[in-house]
Parts: sequence; structure tokens; C-alpha cells
Amino acid sequence: MRRSNISIIFVIFLASTVVQAGAFTLSSPTIKPDSFLTEEQVFDGFGCTGKNQSPALKWEAIPQGTKSFAITVYDPDAPTGSGWWHWVVYNIPANVTGIAAGAGEPTGRRLPPGAVQGRTDYGTHAFGGACPPQGDKPHRYIFTVYALKIEKMEVSPDASAALIGFMINTNALGKASFTARFGR
Repeated sequence: MRRSNISIIFVIFLASTVVQAGAFTLSSPTIKPDSFLTEEQVFDGFGCTGKNQSPALKWEAIPQGTKSFAITVYDPDAPTGSGWWHWVVYNIPANVTGIAAGAGEPTGRRLPPGAVQGRTDYGTHAFGGACPPQGDKPHRYIFTVYALKIEKMEVSPDASAALIGFMINTNALGKASFTARFGR
């Protein structure tokens, strides 16, 4: 009997962990998961002509203990051997549950106070839209919000996206993502 009670408690623990882990969500009113990006989120340069505008994002069911957030947009299909970082934002205050469309513009004025835009693989501190090579299969763009256990990451905005990503993952309590595609 004792063994079955322990098994039941273990199953309940696992079930509550899975429910809690799956609750943190990220959505966008302008981009649906598994959809194709529009001209709004396409880069203006490198042979692409788009509006280069970051989408509105919203997150819900924030993990307990969250002290700040970070956002990344990553293309794992870029022909670089290491993917392509399109946007890196960190030090978003814990009381923020979303950002407006266009918040990734170069001045950062539309981001929440204290938020920092890291350097992307375009070499800028701003959202850089999709621009896969002509004729490539559609690339995946992974939009992710991370709930962090620290209020502020002490990392230079000029640090590589990989270093900022390391700091994000080291301090993550949870993450929520969706993927969209784009090809030309």
C-alpha cells in the first residue's frame, strides 16, 4: 500500500509540473503560430523590401518568481552554420505583459523603460526582419519570451547575441515560443 501511495504522489507531482510548465504562453495579434510573416516583419535591405517592424507580442501565465523578461527572434535556417539573431531584448520589467508593434525600432523609445536591445546579426540594436536568401526554402522565425529570475542582466548591449542568449538561459525560469515562416 505504501508503495502505491508514493507512486500516486509522484504522478500528481509530475502532472502539476507539466501543467505549470505548459501554462506560460506567447502570442501576437499580428502573427499567428505557423503562419507566414507579412511585409510588416520583412527586412528593408539585403535585397528585401519590407517595413522591418517588430510585431506586437503578449505573454500570459507568468512563472512564479519572475523578476524580468527577455525576448528573442531567431532563424535557425539561416545559411551561417549558427542561425541568425533578428532581435534580442532584455531587462523588460516583470510587470510588463506585452509590447506594442514597432517597439523594436532603433531608438527603443517604444520599449518598456529599462529594456535594452542587444546587437543583432544585422549589427544593429533594433528588430531586423526576415530576409532569407532568394530561392531558399521558407525559413523558420522563432519568437520567444523568457521569464527570468533576475531583475537585470549585467551585459553590454554590444555583446554578441550568443553571450546574451547564454545569460538569458542561465537565468530562465520558463519560456514560451511560437514559430512563423517566410521565404522569397
